[in-house]
Amino acid sequence: MVTTLKPRKPLPSVGELVVGTVEEVYDFGAYLSLDEYDGMRGFLPWSEVATRAVRKIDRVVQPGRKVVVKVIRVYKARKQVDVSLKRVMEGERRRKMIDYKRRVKAVSIIELVAKSLGKSLDEAYKEVIWKLEDAYGDPMTGLERAVIYGREALEEAGIPEEWIEPLLEAAKTHVKIKEVKISGILTLRSLAPDGVERIRRVLLRFRDNAVVEGEDIKVRVYTIGAPRYRVDLQSHDYKILEKALKNGLKAAEKEAGKLGVEYAFERLKE
Repeated sequence: MVTTLKPRKPLPSVGELVVGTVEEVYDFGAYLSLDEYDGMRGFLPWSEVATRAVRKIDRVVQPGRKVVVKVIRVYKARKQVDVSLKRVMEGERRRKMIDYKRRVKAVSIIELVAKSLGKSLDEAYKEVIWKLEDAYGDPMTGLERAVIYGREALEEAGIPEEWIEPLLEAAKTHVKIKEVKISGILTLRSLAPDGVERIRRVLLRFRDNAVVEGEDIKVRVYTIGAPRYRVDLQSHDYKILEKALKNGLKAAEKEAGKLGVEYAFERLKE
């Protein structure tokens, strides 16, 4: 089954990252089909292919290849866009492709359920996919939450009752929950007589506040050699972890200021 991604808006916006499939390659540029916009045509000018000098464009892009590009111009009248490959950073490209693959998988699962219910693709989008997107940011996160929290996650998103049990069954069969982790180093110093106790209080403040209501987050705080202390946060969703980290750091910094503890934080690369 070919998974169809339907857009919620007719045209992408300038600066938006999109996934496209290269269709035709010429000396002056390449034409792409935008996978997330019903195959809308996108043009990749030769000057936007690479930051370095390229003699032949087909050394960088070939027909059939999927690429992450940035929209640089939108022509509303003819429903076409110009895109850039060289303006996409490697980290952006990687994250966008991960998000794209997650969306394709989620939509394919929901399409299977729709077929079993005798529902059309349009009904699947209106009744499930876009509702999960509105509630949780993307449909795969919605399915993952259904695996973790059960029917309540689908009910909270406003999914019609007839979809809930088939979706739960499909999600438990096809969606594998992976835990993710973010880490960082807190550097804390105090010259006060009770400096060790003050630092302990700052670390406890971080641990107790690195939470998000209703979410299961594992928090570990330990020394790697004073004055450096490592913090590890684990859960099933990066967005939840980012929020928990922000909450913990905000509380820890406030406590450090109150206690006169020198404070610094360094995020570790994932």
